[in-house]
Amino acid sequence: MCGFTGFIDFKREYKASQLDKITQKMAAEIDYRGPDDWGVWSDESCGISLGHRRLSIQDLSPLGHQPMQSVSGRYWMVYNGEVYNAPDIRQELEGKGYQFKGSSDTEVMLTAFDVWGVKKSVQKFIGMWGFALWDRQDKALILCRDRLGIKPVYWGINKHTLFFGSSLKSFRSHPQWATELDKDALSSYFRFSYVPAPYSIYQGVKKQKPGTIITIKSQCNIQEEEYWSMQDVYDKGQAAPLEISDKDAIDQLEVILKDAVDKRMLADVPLGAFLSGGYDSSLVVALMQSQSQNPVKTFSIGFNEADYNEAQHAKKVAAHLKTDHHELYVSPEQAQSVIPDLPKYYDEPFADSSQIPTYLVSKLARQHVTVSLSGDGGDEFFAGYNRYSLGMDVWRKLRKIPGFMHNPLSLAFDKMPSTVWESLAQLIPASKRPKNISSKIQKLSEVLKMDSGIDFYKSLVSQWIHPDVLVQGGHEKDLDIWNLKPQGSNFTSHMQLLDSLTYLPDDILTKVDRASMAVSLEARVPLLDHRVAEYAWQLPHNMKVRDGKSKWILRELLYRYIPKEMMDRPKMGFGVPIDSWLRGDLRDWAEDLLSEKSLNKTGVLNPDPIREKWIQHTKHHKNWHYSLWPVLMFVAWHRYYK
Repeated sequence: MCGFTGFIDFKREYKASQLDKITQKMAAEIDYRGPDDWGVWSDESCGISLGHRRLSIQDLSPLGHQPMQSVSGRYWMVYNGEVYNAPDIRQELEGKGYQFKGSSDTEVMLTAFDVWGVKKSVQKFIGMWGFALWDRQDKALILCRDRLGIKPVYWGINKHTLFFGSSLKSFRSHPQWATELDKDALSSYFRFSYVPAPYSIYQGVKKQKPGTIITIKSQCNIQEEEYWSMQDVYDKGQAAPLEISDKDAIDQLEVILKDAVDKRMLADVPLGAFLSGGYDSSLVVALMQSQSQNPVKTFSIGFNEADYNEAQHAKKVAAHLKTDHHELYVSPEQAQSVIPDLPKYYDEPFADSSQIPTYLVSKLARQHVTVSLSGDGGDEFFAGYNRYSLGMDVWRKLRKIPGFMHNPLSLAFDKMPSTVWESLAQLIPASKRPKNISSKIQKLSEVLKMDSGIDFYKSLVSQWIHPDVLVQGGHEKDLDIWNLKPQGSNFTSHMQLLDSLTYLPDDILTKVDRASMAVSLEARVPLLDHRVAEYAWQLPHNMKVRDGKSKWILRELLYRYIPKEMMDRPKMGFGVPIDSWLRGDLRDWAEDLLSEKSLNKTGVLNPDPIREKWIQHTKHHKNWHYSLWPVLMFVAWHRYYK
């Protein structure tokens, strides 16, 4: 796990020593992604320079140093990630007569490129990666991102210079870096709380799409090729779902997941796992412990606020599995102390508030291990989010309400203060009481105005329904996902696909990568093995949602390791009480950022709609923290980088 950066000077203005010096400075900006080693390589004749920061995981010796050259001499590579089946590929290559100096997966990858070429090689790889490969024969730069988008790759051309790397931050140290905020991307950010791929917050700089290879031979010769497609996998699964018994389906999933977990337990450094006590992380830990002779180190974060605390559940799971469990109860002051540093690690605006506990649990884990497995991915592939079950149920019921009633009902919901809804919620038994009920009522109010399924989904994932009103001169990006025509008529599966293409890589995986890398921890996600994705999309829908319960097949597999009565409880998520913090300890901080003067200083924001929601929130009239947090994170980011 590492960070890389680099550039191509198309004008050939720099000498070799200058190329090295600039790249070294760029790499230093992301030293936290790789504190163990660094390196640069340049070719003055082509204007290419590669920089690397290394977090040593496999082959801790100098033989794993990057940038690394292939045996043939054709390729130079900088790389971030892990290829978990590298030992198998190495054995196959050794059978062809190839010899290796060290034991790193980087060396295996480069030899594979020599033998099979880039596309055929990455189709063989199992893992996560972002890499930049310089082809000396074809004078071409090749950028590649893993199938699911676990690892980041940014790239763009600015002033006759091509920039590329793991982090936007590294580009800022280059003397030719000069780009402007993309107002349209900012509008999209305010809808989603993240900037959706392929865009970035800067004009002319893109996020590479998952499952693609980009080949750049000149400013005018850039080709993008897909080597794996989530939508193709989805369409094939919907067109020909497996005809399989429940037992056989669970057995087959167990085989795939055990292998996915086993492959991610390969490391030359201490290894553990995040354990929230939910289904996904508990299953990952159970499969780890079943294949380990020693207690697995597990890590949980707890909060004293009962509605946000899963630590007690994680502790019970850890005790049952007999792991070496570590937990930390975090005070509001400790959690809030993280917030000022968030712009440093999320080098474009990012506003999923679970970034705070994710950073904290990563920091806890890093005190004991260098690698930690995570349970991300189960919700998207196995229909775990509430919007897949409760959301669709609400949508169907709302469609039965006569159309002329929709606007009056929506208006009534809008006028009701959040305190009323929170008071009414107290009448619901605690075990069934939804969190943030006033926020959910606000979502319901918006859903009443929607005419189609895709508009319904769009409203559910939106923090601002009309984000353009916030950005002066901003016009939201037109995303391809809104025009998808996937196979099948099951709209829940359609929502799963949309989430897998957007929310998963751009929010969940961004959050985990940046939070873990901030403390130099490698996070591995076995549920996002592409073989799991391909199998999940082949399963009939009733193996994901059955009798009103989500993730049916994952639950049934987990019950083989952990008693059902220990696990069955309402889904909590992994959040923090931002709503109350903004009215309490964080109020002065937020008021400073959301003051009219501060908002005007950004030069791009319209203060009126923001101030209106902030006043309503502080007076308890409405719970607007989902809308306000993206604004706060943008203004904090803007201050930090300006």
